Amino acid sequence: MTAIVDYGVGNLFSLRSSFGFIGEEAAVTRDAEAIAAADRVVLPGVGAFGDAAEKLRQSGLDAAVKQAAASGKPLLGICLGMQLLFERSFEYGEHAGLGLLGGEVVPMRGAIPENLRIPHIGWNALHFERQHPIFKYVGEGEHVYFVHSYYAANCGESLVATADYGLPLTAAAAAGNVVGCQFHPEKSGEVGMKILRGFCEMR
Repeated sequence: MTAIVDYGVGNLFSLRSSFGFIGEEAAVTRDAEAIAAADRVVLPGVGAFGDAAEKLRQSGLDAAVKQAAASGKPLLGICLGMQLLFERSFEYGEHAGLGLLGGEVVPMRGAIPENLRIPHIGWNALHFERQHPIFKYVGEGEHVYFVHSYYAANCGESLVATADYGLPLTAAAAAGNVVGCQFHPEKSGEVGMKILRGFCEMR
């Protein structure tokens, strides 16, 4: 069973429906015990980093997510949920993340060409830096759907895939059982379903 962490931020029910579409049981939950009992955990998120990080801490679910990562079970962060996996974000100040992936979240403004719109919204091709089990069914150049104004930088060895938007932006990063996707698999059609299937097959 997949536990989708409900801390008040995220596109929870379409994500649950996507797991159902591929035949995987998923539950939206705020229960730390249910998260601990799950086979795998998804941390979704939309909105501002600081607000989301505070809600995660106030709910006590930050500890449940860290415990899940420490246990070795697969953990997937999506969009803002991916950004929360990093050490810090510079969105409207500086905010601490979960520290499960090395790197930091920085603004696109000033980094990408001025003629490109922010937020970055739309379909972009994945370019792989290395192999990872979550992408076992996905080929170089397949397209996924992004919505974001900040991106993960200085990821080092955790970088898995990039997408070109004026410069190579981090599209996915991973360390061991912890993986993050800046894009939305649940909004990425057939390619997104293949990514969720790969995640469900991680051991």
